[in-house]
Parts: sequence; C-alpha cells; structure tokens
Amino acid sequence: MPALASHRKPRTRGRTTPAVGLTTVALASVTLLSTQSATAAPAAPKPSIEEVQKKVDALYRQAGTATQQYNKAKAASAEQRSKVDALLEAAAKRADKLNETRRELGSYAAAQYRGGSIAPTATFFLADDPQSYFDQDQLMARMTSRQQKAVADFRTQQKEAAAKRAEATKSLETLTASQASLRTSKQQVQTKLTEARTLLSQLTAEEKARLAELERKKEAEAERKADELARQQAAKETTAADEAPKTKSGSGTGTGSGTGSGSGYSSKAEKVLAFARAQIGKPYVWGATGPSSYDCSGLTQAAWKAAGVGLPRTTWDQVKVGTRVSTANLRPGDLVFFYDDISHVGIYKGGGMMIHAPKPGANVREESIYYMPIYGSVRPS
Repeated sequence: MPALASHRKPRTRGRTTPAVGLTTVALASVTLLSTQSATAAPAAPKPSIEEVQKKVDALYRQAGTATQQYNKAKAASAEQRSKVDALLEAAAKRADKLNETRRELGSYAAAQYRGGSIAPTATFFLADDPQSYFDQDQLMARMTSRQQKAVADFRTQQKEAAAKRAEATKSLETLTASQASLRTSKQQVQTKLTEARTLLSQLTAEEKARLAELERKKEAEAERKADELARQQAAKETTAADEAPKTKSGSGTGTGSGTGSGSGYSSKAEKVLAFARAQIGKPYVWGATGPSSYDCSGLTQAAWKAAGVGLPRTTWDQVKVGTRVSTANLRPGDLVFFYDDISHVGIYKGGGMMIHAPKPGANVREESIYYMPIYGSVRPS
C-alpha cells in the first residue's frame, strides 16, 4: 500500500524578517515624528530692539491709560463715599425726628387713655405701623387740630425717612461698583508695568545699550522740533512787538479772561511753573498727587491749584477745562495732552518744552513736547 502523503506544511526556519521590518518602521516613524515636531514648533524669533522699544512704549502708554481709569474710579469712589455719608447722616436725622413725633403721638395716646377713650385711638398711636388707620374718618374726627397735624407730620416723615434709606442703599451699591472698578484698574496698571519690566529685564547689556541709543535719537529729534517751534514763536512775538505801536493801546494787555490771555493769566502761569519746577526730580508714581511723588495729571492738578485754579483729577476731564489753543499759539502754563486716548499731560514752559511726570521709573523733568504725539492743548482759567 502506498504511503499517505503528509499534509503538514514544512517548518520554515529563521523567520525574523518581519520583526526587523517592524523595528525599522517604528524607528522611521519616530524619526518622522521628531522631524515633524521640530518643523511644527520652531523657536520664536527674538524681537529686534526697535520692536522691543515699540512694545515697551505701548505697555507704558497702556499703563498710563489704566492709571487715568484708576484716578477716575478713585475720584468717583471718594465722591460717592461723601454722598453716602451725607445720606446716612440725613437718614439718621429723619429717624430722630420720626421718633420725636412718635413720642408726641404716644403722649396723645396716654392722654386719651387717662380720659377713658383707649380703644381705637391708643391702638393707632402705639402700633408699629399705623398706616392702616389713616383713612378712618371717625378716628380723625376725635383728634384736635394739633393732633391731626402731628399725625400728618408723622406720615410725611415716614415717607421721607423711607426715601432717604432707599437713596442711601442705592448710593452704597454705586459705591461698591466704583470700588470694584478701582480694584480692576489698579490690577491693569500693575499687569502692564510688570510686562514692561519683564521685557526690559530680558535684554542683554549690549541690547540695553542699543535701546538707550534709540532713545537718545528720539529725544534729539524731539528737541530739534522744539527748537523750531521756539524760533517760530520768537519771530511771532517780535512781529507783534513791532506792530504794537501802530495800534491803539487798550485798557488791558489781552483779549479777556475767557481766553486766558493778558497779565492775569501770565501771573497765574508763573505760579504754576514755579510750583512745577520745584517738583523736578521727584518720582513718577501712578495714582499719586504729591507732595513727594506724582503721576502726570496729579502734577498738573497740583501746579494749577498752587495758582488758585482747581482742575479735575484725570486727563480726560482736564482737557475739557479752559480754552483750546493750537501748538503754534502755546503759552507758558498751558496744558499739552498726548496720544489719541488723551492718557498723558504736561505743562508747557515755553520754547517747545514742558514739565511733566513721564512714566514709572522716571522722575518729573523738562522735555520736548514732541517726544510724544500731541493730541491738543488747553489754556486753563
């Protein structure tokens, strides 16, 4: 009988190729993923010094805007606190008056008790809420005219006291909102300043030197423009002086106090500048109003206060005070405002220069008005 053929497949020896292939694929995948990762997340290029300068200037400007928001919230909070205190005091006085009337009504009730007519009247007088009895004609008929007046006064005082309490409550809510805005603005200032300081701290010594050189060039250009303005103003004054004898002399030297012209304004401006010069060298501190430190609007407010003129706290409100003047017609003492958002202000001293509290880390100093973009100018008083 022929032997049966075996159906088992012969054993294959040395089957290691697939494992090697898988290992190769895995290594290739790792290499590919690593390459893709490197390609997908390249290192961010380091900003140029010019970009750093722009970024830092922008952060300081944003901090200046947030400082004005802080000043506004602080002023609103202080004003609201005064209002709340006044309302609470008024409410307390009305409560005292109400209690006095209540005692008077109580004496009427006692008198009626002694007279034997306690029933409805005493209940009315001694009730915590006698409102429900006011429309009872029979009760009012039993009262004398003096008693009726006392009841009428009591009703009026009740309403007034309730109104004052409601007003005080609403005012307290407004105060809480102002204080919340104050905290938010303070945090915004601190955040912007921290960003600016962090950015500057990351510069090398060489980069800091280059940044300082850029600042010197910026200052030089601003001073060149200031010198040009000074020449134009000097020429204008010379022309005006030459033409003065040809015109009739008037009773005054200007066009009136409404425009801030004349010797009256000049006298005030001298006091303003004398005060401002005395502050030179003192540090800028956001939210400060003196006497040891200032922010920009705190300095202008304090300087004009020394001349007897009250200015609002913020740049946004100060720009609305007085008469608008062009840059060409600036006079010493005028306020010059900067940036589109009116977040900075300085005091013009003449010759294209101003005295101002610049920014955190700097002191009150004289500087060209062209160091920053001018928004407009105002002549207070």
